[in-house]
Amino acid sequence: MATVKRRLFSLLPLTQTAIFIPKSHSTIPSSQPIYSKPDGQMLFHILESCRLFPNLRTAVAVHNKIIKHGYGMYPSLLSLLVSVYVSCEQINLACQLLGEICSLDCDVVAANMVITSFMKIGETDIAKKFFSAVPARDVVTWNSTIGGCVKNGSFQEAIDIFKEMLRKIIEPDGFTFASVVTACARLGALNNAKWVHGLMIEKRIEVNYILSSALVDMYSRCGRIETAKEIFNTTQRTDVSVWNAMINGLALHGLALDAILVFSSMKMENVSPDSVTFIGLLTACSHCGFVEQGRMYFSLMQREYSIQPQLEHYGAMVDLLARAGLLEEAYAMIKEMPMEPDVVIWRTLLSACRTHKNPELGEVAITRIKHIGSGDYVLLSNIYSSMKKWDSAETVRYTMKKKGVRKWSGKSWVELSGVIHQFRSADRYHPETEAIYRVLEALIHRTRMQGYVSMQDLVFMDISEEEKEENLNYHSEKLALTYAILKSSPGTEIQISKNLRTCLDCHSWMKIVSQVLNRVIIVRDRIRFHRFESGFCTCGDYW
Repeated sequence: MATVKRRLFSLLPLTQTAIFIPKSHSTIPSSQPIYSKPDGQMLFHILESCRLFPNLRTAVAVHNKIIKHGYGMYPSLLSLLVSVYVSCEQINLACQLLGEICSLDCDVVAANMVITSFMKIGETDIAKKFFSAVPARDVVTWNSTIGGCVKNGSFQEAIDIFKEMLRKIIEPDGFTFASVVTACARLGALNNAKWVHGLMIEKRIEVNYILSSALVDMYSRCGRIETAKEIFNTTQRTDVSVWNAMINGLALHGLALDAILVFSSMKMENVSPDSVTFIGLLTACSHCGFVEQGRMYFSLMQREYSIQPQLEHYGAMVDLLARAGLLEEAYAMIKEMPMEPDVVIWRTLLSACRTHKNPELGEVAITRIKHIGSGDYVLLSNIYSSMKKWDSAETVRYTMKKKGVRKWSGKSWVELSGVIHQFRSADRYHPETEAIYRVLEALIHRTRMQGYVSMQDLVFMDISEEEKEENLNYHSEKLALTYAILKSSPGTEIQISKNLRTCLDCHSWMKIVSQVLNRVIIVRDRIRFHRFESGFCTCGDYW
């Protein structure tokens, strides 16, 4: 069994040989004296000190003492040594010890320490392999693995491990559900969200402020803002995180007035806002074009609450101003920031330059982006194309081709009966493609009868009108919506997601579809939620 586990990690047994200090670390002074006949407790304390204040030279010296004095069979010492090597960024040395720990009767405390150490630095694969190999696992072991996956963006894996935990008949606790609820929120998977919430109720998990804020955030991100409001209104709201979750959820749905009302209630209940509160308020104002209110909150956070604006606050203000067409003011704010603007801020300005057709400032923005991606080139190319500057647009595309930069591919997906169906523009790979396109053509015909006209000026290519129309008709969100209509009952609410911002043509078309079919259509794009109902959208055509 130990041999199998060693092969799993491709490890070398280090407890049988001396460890030599790398030359690059030979000048690092030892922070703790190493006595000739140390006991295990003393070595443990020295390693704990090395973990808190990384010192590779001392760690290696202690490792040699462990081998020399026969402590190589103590899993608590070895697991702590693994954590020390991780904190010293010596991942190879840490990995080489894992096989030895697996071959011993490793206790859960030691296992939890190792998993947490690797998850902390983003080594999820190593942590998961070790998790699978150790025989002793308690609820903390499962929580460390699930929570680590969530923190490192492996949301679906976190849910899968949670399901395995239930199959092993390990009772989850509040910490487990806090991580799993967050995973559901980031995935935007409503079915999983409802299932997890139902389990919490079934197992009578005590809902504290951490779980309350997580549930509000989960339902907001899954498109159920009314459910999020119900949870918010029926829970204790003494902690600022619960208020922040509600304000940010309303911002995500473009409900700026509601977010402002919640902030007013927050002040009346004597809950002090923090920096996250104002990020939510500024985002809400940005999504609705409330420029003056946004300026007021940006000033208020400093004047009344002594909260100094961070990068995220400046980013939200730049977004607010740029969306409203105040490009020069947005650029002036970027130049006056006390910290270096990040790539997100420059891309925000670049995107607004496309919307408001300002190629000069767009060129300034793109020169400030250190690592130019495909989306940046596409934005600049579209700015030129929207102004019929075909030669400039072609030059940008040639640069993309020369540098081997591939254009981001837009994709949309819909979850039906627990299965996610994904589509790309003009996609014909779905098994039911023929039926999808047949229904789509019928829908386009019906919407034209109600006044829909394709916005061909959004196709930034010098091609014929027929080709432009065909390009618009088969966008990924239209295919996803059509499939959902094909597979659902009349009147059923539909929710689809997209990895990019939804285009103006699809937005206009979906408003008419919601009216023609008497359906509620919810679209979660990269920026926010759109709720289409009776020919209108909650964004008010401003996004």
